[in-house]
Amino acid sequence: MIPISDDNPTLRIPVVTYLLLGAIGATWVFVQGAGLNPGVLAASVCDLGLVPGEFTRLARLGEGVPIGPGMDCLVDNAPINRFTPLTSMFLHGGWGHLLGNCLFFWVFGNNVEDSMGRLRFLVFYVVCGLAAAAAQVMVDPSSPIPMVGASGAISGVMGAYLLLYPRVRVNMLFIFIIIIRIIPLPAWAVLLWWFFVQLFSGLPQLNQLDSQGGVAVWAHVGGFVAGLVLVKFFENRELTSRRTGWRHRMHPDHP
Repeated sequence: MIPISDDNPTLRIPVVTYLLLGAIGATWVFVQGAGLNPGVLAASVCDLGLVPGEFTRLARLGEGVPIGPGMDCLVDNAPINRFTPLTSMFLHGGWGHLLGNCLFFWVFGNNVEDSMGRLRFLVFYVVCGLAAAAAQVMVDPSSPIPMVGASGAISGVMGAYLLLYPRVRVNMLFIFIIIIRIIPLPAWAVLLWWFFVQLFSGLPQLNQLDSQGGVAVWAHVGGFVAGLVLVKFFENRELTSRRTGWRHRMHPDHP
């Protein structure tokens, strides 16, 4: 099931959400070549993605992992490595990866921004992304495998949404062979299900013998937990109470 919208309108234009989506899109097009050139895409992931072993300097210099047909990503000690926890948040590995992250951010980000204010939301997003990167690095600090994607930061936004709007209905697109349905579900059910899927998917990665490339699920878990922990520090209670009052005036019977 895929979230496509929620029953939770915003009071203000979500400027930061739009800007972050624009930055992610611009990075995909202008830095990663929109995925059209495999060499450019591979180079962007290898050079600007977060390689845990490069960041911690625990990986052997020159160690390589396959990153495409006839291409390897080699561990180096370039100065940019210290900034890759940030740069990796704007990179993606393909169109599906990009569009999936943007859809989740579109559904959940605007309301969290509406409850924090623009500057607080921007800082919250970045902090959750860095916490997500830290979680993935801690799981396998010597890994030579690059990690890219906004999903860690977006996971933090989803954790915040769970605490701010647990009973809001999220419209989920359900597709099974020829059956297509839109099913409204409470946000707490959608987000907790997503979190536990990530958590149990990541358990095999705790065994170093099973540490392989793929989805960085511990970044998802770390970002989500960071969002849960930090949301009350970043929430603007004046904006939240204004939203709550507006919702009750517009929908007296709505939770």
